[in-house]
Amino acid sequence: MVRAIIFGATGYTGIELIRLLASHPEATIVAGASRQWAGKKVREVLPYIPTDLEFPLVSIDELVRGQVADVAFLALPHGAAGSLVRPLLDQGIKVVDLSADYRLHDSKVYAEWYGDHPDPDILDRAVYGLPEIHRESIKSADLVANPGCYPTSVILGLMPLLNQQDVDARSPIVDSKSGISGAGRGAKLSTSYCEAGEGFKPYTVIGHRHVPEMEQELTQLQGSEVKVRFTPHLIPVSRGMISTMYLPLVKDISSVKLRADFEQKYEQEPFVRILPAGVFPDTAQVRGSNMCHISVEVDDRMGLVIVMSAIDNLVKGAAGQAVQNMNLIVGLDETTGLLGLPLYP
Repeated sequence: MVRAIIFGATGYTGIELIRLLASHPEATIVAGASRQWAGKKVREVLPYIPTDLEFPLVSIDELVRGQVADVAFLALPHGAAGSLVRPLLDQGIKVVDLSADYRLHDSKVYAEWYGDHPDPDILDRAVYGLPEIHRESIKSADLVANPGCYPTSVILGLMPLLNQQDVDARSPIVDSKSGISGAGRGAKLSTSYCEAGEGFKPYTVIGHRHVPEMEQELTQLQGSEVKVRFTPHLIPVSRGMISTMYLPLVKDISSVKLRADFEQKYEQEPFVRILPAGVFPDTAQVRGSNMCHISVEVDDRMGLVIVMSAIDNLVKGAAGQAVQNMNLIVGLDETTGLLGLPLYP
């Protein structure tokens, strides 16, 4: 049985990790860390947790020092997570970091977007945790950098178009929309019900921190520089994410041929589904699941390829992908505990 500990256990991502691991046949949660609820049992904070799954909530320092575990999930903000990784690795605990601290390979790039890196000397130990790209490297890693939610939806949507002679993938235009849970559980005016419940707005139109992550992975896959024009939006739903990507055609290609290319690319991927012609991704259809639904169309009139992808930002965009990565690093089938149907309707 894989023994897991969760840092940030009472945030939205931590709670989603608890939900998924509670039904995982080969894993158990032995403890969690919570700044606000340290000293309590998890059922005191989350009353729906069954008695047989209850575990203690402790301080971050106590969890780093005093717990025997196989895998640690770090569902903490950037900066706070990075400084904990080395002590955990030194104890032989494998780490899945859900913050941004180990996603960027270059500490100078990290500094441009986030500030000084908390532990740059171990950056080269981290593997970017998108299994559809780095599965074999993840299997032998002891530190996995779980991807951001927006980059997951964008990279999976664009990957089959890279190195395509029919499409110019150098500067994709990306329009993404996320549910409010992506902003975290902490109380903020901008994400309170009256502010966001019936609104729909773009934010961080210039300089969103997920841009260098997308560009790093897409450039590596393409073999030449890819620069992303990215605009995120906040939509008044609790969870779900959809990205629409536009790329210019270089040569004529049919939607049928392009869709066949996508199907061939992902035919062995358990969590990516290419939708039939005329069927478009819907966040409701992936809610609560680890699936990514993708649709692709060709606009001959405008000379554009349009790719649409939908994920649950808390599952394939965070906790589900983290469990998928845990499965890989401990030698389990990566789908273990992740094959439940979506929470639809």
